[in-house]
Amino acid sequence: MVVQLSGGEPLLRKDIEEIVRAVKEPSGLPYTILVTNGRLLTEEKYLALRQLGVNQVSISLDFPDERHNDFRRSPGLYAHLAGLVPKLARHGHGDVVLNTAITRENLLTLRATYERAKEWGVAISYSAYTPLRTGEMEHCISSPEDLELLRRTMDELLELKAKNGRIANSPWTLSGTHDFFQKGSFPGCNAGRRFLVVTPDGGLRPCSMFDPTFASQKEIMEKFVATNTCGGCYVSIRAYLDASFWTLLKDNVKTRVLARNNGRANQC
Repeated sequence: MVVQLSGGEPLLRKDIEEIVRAVKEPSGLPYTILVTNGRLLTEEKYLALRQLGVNQVSISLDFPDERHNDFRRSPGLYAHLAGLVPKLARHGHGDVVLNTAITRENLLTLRATYERAKEWGVAISYSAYTPLRTGEMEHCISSPEDLELLRRTMDELLELKAKNGRIANSPWTLSGTHDFFQKGSFPGCNAGRRFLVVTPDGGLRPCSMFDPTFASQKEIMEKFVATNTCGGCYVSIRAYLDASFWTLLKDNVKTRVLARNNGRANQC
C-alpha cells in the first residue's frame, strides 16, 4: 500500500526518477513518500517527481532556525529550506511535510517548529529519536523534568492537531511518543510482518536498524519475526503500523473529517 524512498539521501541516486517509475503501478498505488534532507531538492525536481507519482515529499527539519545547520552539519541548509519550502507549498498540492525527530536538544523547539511549518504553509510530522541507529544515548529524553515537558508538549500538539489538522501524526502516535521515551522501549514491534526494508542491492531486511539481509519475507518471518523482542524505536513507520486496524481507521476518519471542516472554515 505504501512505499517510502529514503536513505541515507535518496536524491543522491542519479536514477531516482527510474526508481519512482518502477515503484508506481497504473492504479496509482502504492502511495509513495520521498524522505529527503532537502539539500538537493529544487522546485523543478519536486514537480518532476510529483509528475512521476511521488505522493508526499517529507523534508527533515530538526530546528526551526539556523541551529538546524549545525545539527545536520550542513552549512546553509536552513536558508535553502526557508526559501524552497514555501515555494513548493504555493503550488497548492498539500503534499509537502516537514519531519522532526524529537531529541533532548530540540525538545524546547517543537512548538516553534510547528509554527515554522504553519508559516511555510506545509504540514509537520514528529518522530521519536532512537539510539539503535547511532548508538548515542545523549540525544534521548530521560530526565523527569524533560519527560514532563515532553508530555505537556505532546498534549499541546494534540490540541493543535484537533484545531487545524496541520500535524500529520495520528493521535495514537503522538500519545505513544512520551510513553516510548519514559519506558525506554515500546514492545510489540511488527517489523518484517507489517513493514520491511528493501536495500539498494535488492535484499530484504525487517527494518533499517538491523544488518541481517534475507532473500524473502517468508525467511524474515521464520528467522526474525518469530523471535523478535526489540522495542528500541518508535520511528514513524513503526509507530503508525503498531496500531490496530480499528485504531488506524478511527484516526483516518477523524483526520478526514477535520480536514473537510477546516476547508469549509477557510472558505468562509
